[in-house]
Amino acid sequence: MSYGTYTQTSTYTVVDVRKAFEGFEADFRMIALRTKKMEEKKVEDLIHDVMAFAENFYLESVSIALLNTEDDEPVSAVKFSVNDAGSASTSERAGKNRDWPDLPETYLTLIISHTQKWNNLTSQQQKNFYSNQGFKNSWSPTNINNSFPSLNSHRGQLYASKGYELQKQNFS
Repeated sequence: MSYGTYTQTSTYTVVDVRKAFEGFEADFRMIALRTKKMEEKKVEDLIHDVMAFAENFYLESVSIALLNTEDDEPVSAVKFSVNDAGSASTSERAGKNRDWPDLPETYLTLIISHTQKWNNLTSQQQKNFYSNQGFKNSWSPTNINNSFPSLNSHRGQLYASKGYELQKQNFS
């Protein structure tokens, strides 16, 4: 009789980050289309920037929010939170974005939260990153609370590849 051990390790690459974010990209495109609040070119430019943050492990979460133009209060939102120490290796199917209507007096925005790795960079290093990555948008701080306390939340899909996870949370 023989005995052995089995060890499973999980490492992911930028390709896995991209695979996990395919669900985010599909959801973002559909939300922009359903709400009619953002042109496809703007969506593409924002995805480019979000992916630069994600691929360099500077992204903690990204939220898509439909806000009231009068007071910036959220009407609907979705948050995608990164878990880089997950165990899932495959993604659920993107979608389930039916409750994003084209409402008057609203606009669509993206809110990102950075990792500590990003916060540890000097302002010059951050500027260099923006420049070197060819950012399409200017990003600035916001007062919008991306936990969306005025809305009800429920778990959405899990997008993943080799342990790199992106958990979707819906707010309505």
